[in-house]
Amino acid sequence: MIYILFSILLGGAILTFLANKISGLLRDTFFLLTMLGATLIFYTQLHIGGLVNFSIGSFNLEWGVNSFSWYFSLIVLGLGTLAAFYALSYMKGKENLGFFYFSFLISILSMLGIVMSHDLISFFIFWEMMTWSSYFMVIYSGKNVQKNGINYILFSAFGAYAMLTAIALVYANIHSLSIVEMISNYGQFSPALQTWIPILFLMAFSVKAAMMPLHVWAPGAYSDSPMAYTSVFSGALSKMGIYGMILIFVTMISHLPDDTWFREVFAWLGAITAIMGTLWAIAQDDARKLLAYSSVAQLGYIITGVAIGTDLAMLSALFLAALHALFKGTLFMAVGAVERQTGTVKFSEVTGLIRKMPWTFIASLLAIIALAGIPPLGGFVGKWMLYESLINSNHYILVIAIFFASTSAFLYCYKFLFGFFLGQEEKEWAHVKEAPALMVVPMLLMAGFLVILGTFPGILLKPADTAMQTLGFAPTEGHLWSMSVLFNAWGDQVLLRPLVYAIAGIFLFFLIILTVKGWKNTRYVTTKDISSSGEVPLEHENLTFSVNFYQPFLRAVGPVMKHRMITWYREFGAGMETIFDFTRRIYTGNGQTYAIYVMVFLVIILLLQNTIFG
Repeated sequence: MIYILFSILLGGAILTFLANKISGLLRDTFFLLTMLGATLIFYTQLHIGGLVNFSIGSFNLEWGVNSFSWYFSLIVLGLGTLAAFYALSYMKGKENLGFFYFSFLISILSMLGIVMSHDLISFFIFWEMMTWSSYFMVIYSGKNVQKNGINYILFSAFGAYAMLTAIALVYANIHSLSIVEMISNYGQFSPALQTWIPILFLMAFSVKAAMMPLHVWAPGAYSDSPMAYTSVFSGALSKMGIYGMILIFVTMISHLPDDTWFREVFAWLGAITAIMGTLWAIAQDDARKLLAYSSVAQLGYIITGVAIGTDLAMLSALFLAALHALFKGTLFMAVGAVERQTGTVKFSEVTGLIRKMPWTFIASLLAIIALAGIPPLGGFVGKWMLYESLINSNHYILVIAIFFASTSAFLYCYKFLFGFFLGQEEKEWAHVKEAPALMVVPMLLMAGFLVILGTFPGILLKPADTAMQTLGFAPTEGHLWSMSVLFNAWGDQVLLRPLVYAIAGIFLFFLIILTVKGWKNTRYVTTKDISSSGEVPLEHENLTFSVNFYQPFLRAVGPVMKHRMITWYREFGAGMETIFDFTRRIYTGNGQTYAIYVMVFLVIILLLQNTIFG
C-alpha cells in the first residue's frame, strides 16, 4: 500500500501538471482527487507495521509505517487535504497553477517519504525533494527571490551537507545505511563520532525547525509563499525537523553518558527561539511576517519539550506539534482570506472586518485563543503539560523564560485580532465580503477541532502515547497523560464545561445589552472623524491604533532586539566575497602567471624538502 500511496501522489502531481495545459477544471480535478485518494488510502488501507523492501544496486532500501511515523503522517495529510480545498479557491486566476499544484503534491509526497523511510538513502532523497519543492513555492510569486529565496536554499544546503556528512560517517563505520542498524551500532562508534554524528544530524533538522540561530530564512520564506501553501509550510513541513530531532534525542543523545549538556543547550536554544520569535512578531505590521515569526516562536516551545526529554515533556512536544499545525494553519488561511478580499495584509491599512468577514473572524479568534494557551481550547492543555514537565525536571529558570514568551504572545495575538477585525470600519473597505466557502470551511473545521481538543485531548494523546512507545518509552496502557495533575482527576478529558458556559454567558449578556440598548444610537465613524487636542487631523493622516502598535513595549525590549543574526550572516557573506575576490585576482587566466606560480611552488618544495620529506 505504501507503493500505491506514493504512486498516487507522484502520478497525480505529473497528471496535474500536464492537465494544466489542457483545462483548468481538469487540472483542479486531478489535484483534488490526488489529495483525497492519498488520504483515503492512508486512513483505510495503510496499516501500522507494514514494510516495503527493495534494492538499488548494492543498497537495500526499506519503507514502513510505525506509530511514530503514523502520527506525523496524520499531521501532513490532515493539514494537506484541507489546504488543498483552500488552494482551489485562493489560487483561482493566478498564473503557473500547474507548477504550483505539482510542487504542492511533491512536497506532501516527500514529507510522507521522510517519516516512512527506514534507511538513510531514502531519507536523504525525500529530504531533498521536500527542500526543492518548498523552494519553488518560496519563489513562486517572483518576489524577493534574490533575498528570501537564496536565504532559504543556502540554509537548506547547509543542513543537507551536514546530514550527508553524518550519513557518510555512519556508512564508513558500519557499512550499512539502515536507520535501525545505525541506532543499534551507535554505542560502538568512537567517542568523537558519538558526539559529532548527532550534532551533524541536529544541524540539518534545526534548519527546518527554524531554531535560532538557523531561523533567519523562515520569516521571509513563510511570508513570500502563497498563503495556500504557507499553512502546510509552517504547520507540516517544519515538523519534519521536529521529527528528526526527536529521533536523534531518543536514539542517540539519550545513550550518551554526558547527554545533559546536549539537552540543556537545545532546551535553552528552544526557549531563546520562543522569546525572540515572539518579540519580533509583536513588531510586525505585515500579518504574514507576524505569523512567520510566531511560527518560529511556537516551534521553540516544541524544541524545548523535545530537548528536556522526560515522558511528560515529550508528550507535550508531540501534542503541541499537532496543535501548532491546526492553529497556525487556520491563521495563515485567515490571512490569505483577508489578502484575497482586500488586497493587503497590513494592519495599518485594513481594519474593522468583523462584520464583513465574520466567519474568518470566528476561525481566527478560536485559533488565537489556542495559540495563546487560554482555556478551554487545546493550546492550554499543551502548554500546561510543558510547564509542568519543566517544573518536575527542576528547570525553574527555563520555565520562567517559556512563560515570558507565552504571556508576551498575548500582545501579537491581540494585535492580529484588533488590527484586522476589531478596529473601526473604513469606507474604503465597504465593498469587502466574506471569503468563498472553500476557503472558510477548512478554517472552521480546524478551529472546531481546537475546541474539541480542549475538552477531549485524549483524541491526540492516545496516538501520541503509542508513538512514544514506538520510540522506547515505557508502555502505559494508553494512560501516559495521567502523569500530569491536569488529568489526574479527569482521565483523558478536561472538564472545563462550566468555564465554557460562563464565558459564553458573559458574551451573550453583553451582546444583548449592547444590541437592545445601543442599536438605535450607534453611529459608525472612521479614524478621520475624530479630533485631538482641538486639532482636526487631515484626510491623509492615519491615526488608527494599528499604527505603531506597542511602541513603549518595543522600546523597552529594543536592546534585546538590537542585534540580529541576519546581520552576522551578511557580514560573514561579505567576508567570503572578499576572499573570493582575492582568489579571482590569483587565478587570472594568464598562462604565464600560472607558470610563475608553478616555479614558486617548486622552489618552496626544494627549499623545504628536508623538512617535508625527512
